[in-house]
Amino acid sequence: MQDRTEITRRNFLRVAGTAGLSALGAGYASSSVGGWNALAGEEPEKIKPTADTLILLWMAGGMAHTETFDPKKYTPFEPGVEAKNVLSTFPSIDTSVDNIKFSQGLESLGKVMNRGALIRTFNAADLGFILHSRHQYHWHTGYIPPQSVAVPHLGAMIARTLGPKNPDVPAFIDIAEPLKSAGETEVVKAFLTAGFLGSEYGPFMIPDPRRPAERVQPRIDAGRFQDRYKLYKALVENSPVGELGSSYQKESLLRSMENAHRLLKSPAVKAFDLSQEPKEIYDTYNTGNFGLGCLLARRLAEVGARFIEVHYEYIPFGHWDTHDNGHARLGDLKRTIDKPVAQLILDLEKRGLLDRTLVVLASEFSRDPLVEGKPNKTVQHQVATPAKMTEAKHYGMHAHLTSAGSVLLFGGGIKKGCLYGKTADEHPCTTVDKPVVMEDLHATIYRAMGISPKQSYDVEQRPFFVTKDGKGKPIMELFG
Repeated sequence: MQDRTEITRRNFLRVAGTAGLSALGAGYASSSVGGWNALAGEEPEKIKPTADTLILLWMAGGMAHTETFDPKKYTPFEPGVEAKNVLSTFPSIDTSVDNIKFSQGLESLGKVMNRGALIRTFNAADLGFILHSRHQYHWHTGYIPPQSVAVPHLGAMIARTLGPKNPDVPAFIDIAEPLKSAGETEVVKAFLTAGFLGSEYGPFMIPDPRRPAERVQPRIDAGRFQDRYKLYKALVENSPVGELGSSYQKESLLRSMENAHRLLKSPAVKAFDLSQEPKEIYDTYNTGNFGLGCLLARRLAEVGARFIEVHYEYIPFGHWDTHDNGHARLGDLKRTIDKPVAQLILDLEKRGLLDRTLVVLASEFSRDPLVEGKPNKTVQHQVATPAKMTEAKHYGMHAHLTSAGSVLLFGGGIKKGCLYGKTADEHPCTTVDKPVVMEDLHATIYRAMGISPKQSYDVEQRPFFVTKDGKGKPIMELFG
């Protein structure tokens, strides 16, 4: 059976073709100092950053808040239990913060909660019939698809605005997102690009964190590698970008290649060698691809990466997409994230990096046994959910809930032991105080990195803001 992350010649050509066509549609982003453009009409405020590095831990598929970081009354399973009475399928546990409880299975994370903040009231957008791809696109770009321009990923915006922290290390690194995903027909997800900013700000992709060194170690001798590198540049020159693209697009693509080539010759390349880790530490992280991705993220933060995203891979009706067998699957999921994420926080703290590294753990929306969408704005159900749970497979989360969701933030100037927002203690467990919408969550993240929500770039003779229309407002209560 072929590994989904295997890079064959055919896959390479598909990636090259996709990149070329994406670049052709990218347009041109003006490169004014600081990203402020006259078209925006207002110069963004100067913000002193509280973080230099951002690590995004992405729980793709819809992480249920009442089963993780916002537990409610525990209802054990018994045949015939009414779904409307099931709030949480795990008991709650204490954390290191008196007024914050987690769901059973997150004991390690609970012990480090005094290093971070918890948002319990993230509200996803109303997009009609709920599709994971659209909500994931919205979360990663701040814009609802479709858009008239190729919208950059959050990491690309940060890479463009702040530049690399270490010139030898790509500013935007993506970990554990396979080149081919189950249920996905495209090689690269639509949101995982630099969009109109240009290829040089796009992600350096490490699809398999079990073997990250293979991404940066040529398997041939140096002479042959240089020859192939020259041939690759010639291939790019004759690609759709080379033949039809603007000078900006071609230069940006060539710069992206030079950035990757520079990394291969840098001492920083040792960060990709996980075998250098002590066995005890390696084993703590080794719960699967996501856990090893957290270890790699820590090592890359140490050598100066600017933005790092670690994916828990999205698989339709798998992983966090818990439409059935929710209780059993969530138990397994929590085991794969609990120790690695907690160890990441402790390791960053031990190395003196946590104060300047913002770690964000998030998902596109949450889940509820019955409500699809929001209580006052339901949408069409995609999976039948029984009113009574007659089998164990019914016990757990089913439908997509967009009116509440949990986001964890650690380090990077974030207030320690902070709880923000409140959700209902009765079904459905929707937001009742301090809702957080996408543009405000993004504004908070950007502010930590020293970027104004009004930061903009000119594309197609209009300003394009890092938060929608430049209207995002950072949540100042979250900062220490």
